[in-house]
Amino acid sequence: MNKYSIVLCLLYFVFSCSSHGKRELKGESEFQKEMNAKFKDASTSPLTKKGLRNFKGLSFFPIDSAFTVVAKLTKTPDAPVFNFPTTTDRVATYKKYGVVNFTIKGKKLQLDIYKDTDPEPEYINDLFLPFLDKTNGKTSYAGGRFISVLTSDEMDNGTITIDFNKAYNPYCAYNEKFSCPITPRNNFLDIEVTAGVMKYTK
Repeated sequence: MNKYSIVLCLLYFVFSCSSHGKRELKGESEFQKEMNAKFKDASTSPLTKKGLRNFKGLSFFPIDSAFTVVAKLTKTPDAPVFNFPTTTDRVATYKKYGVVNFTIKGKKLQLDIYKDTDPEPEYINDLFLPFLDKTNGKTSYAGGRFISVLTSDEMDNGTITIDFNKAYNPYCAYNEKFSCPITPRNNFLDIEVTAGVMKYTK
């Protein structure tokens, strides 16, 4: 074997090893891949040091279009400020933004949706949609899950799209140092929402 062939073999070996060492991020959608990227990155991950070391990707329910709904949004501009209890002594202050009504698999459902009373500038358009369902404590986090919806998603006809495939766990599901709002009991859905992030096993 001449020197040129040896160099080519060495380069192939080096690049093969480096590409093999970089695991492709798991996920069926951009949302799932972005979640896994955030959790894998030590600068953005809510995981404990041990959790980060052992992290191989979040578990998700299969994507199901039945859980992407167009909801009727009824705004509640005169609603009082709502003080959410949290998993710590902190109280999270939100204002009820409205009520969303929608149907999933033939069942009519309703949730209250909220807005932070003092959001950071980058979250000025964010709405907060916490919910509980029949999977809690079984295949999903016992304390319920959240969905981020934007005011810019509102349509002129008074509807807004809600994608339960993008439901995520509060950070306290992964690390007790975080303070998370506790989902109100009235935001319970009497169905199994088999969509979004599943329960995290520490």
